[in-house]
Amino acid sequence: MNLKKFTWLALGVSMSALAFNACAQVTVEQAWARATVPQQKVTGAYLRVKSAHDSRLIEVRSTLAGAVQMHEMAMVGDVMKMRELDAVKLPAGQWVEFKPGGYHLMLMDLKKPIAAGDKIPLTLVVEGADKKRQTVEVQAEARALGQ
Repeated sequence: MNLKKFTWLALGVSMSALAFNACAQVTVEQAWARATVPQQKVTGAYLRVKSAHDSRLIEVRSTLAGAVQMHEMAMVGDVMKMRELDAVKLPAGQWVEFKPGGYHLMLMDLKKPIAAGDKIPLTLVVEGADKKRQTVEVQAEARALGQ
C-alpha cells in the first residue's frame, strides 16, 4: 500500500472513531430499582447519568414495564409534589442523579413481580444538542425495600 492510500485509510479510521466517541459518551452507574410485592404494578428505578456533551434524557423504556415515566419530586410551598417530566437536562460533564426524593423513574404496568436481585433492563434515549439520538442499555439490580 502506498503512503497516500495509507494516509486516507488512517484518516477514515480516525474520523470514524471520532464520530463514534461523539455519540457514545454517556455514562450510567449505580442503576437499581425497588423490588415489588405480589400484585404491585409500579416501582421506582434510580441511577446516575453523565454525558460528555450537553444533552437531554428524553425517554426510558423497559421490556418489563408497559411504560416508564421520568418524574421529579419537589417542594411546592410546604408540600412535596411529584410531576412527570418530558426530558431531563444532562449538562456536559456533570452527574445527574435519579434518587428517592428527587428525579426518579417510574416503571408502570409491570409485566411480572420483581424480586430482590433481579436484573431490570432499561433503555435510555439521549438526545444531543444536534438532535442526534443514542440509546444506552442498562441493567438495574432490584433491591429489597429498605436497602
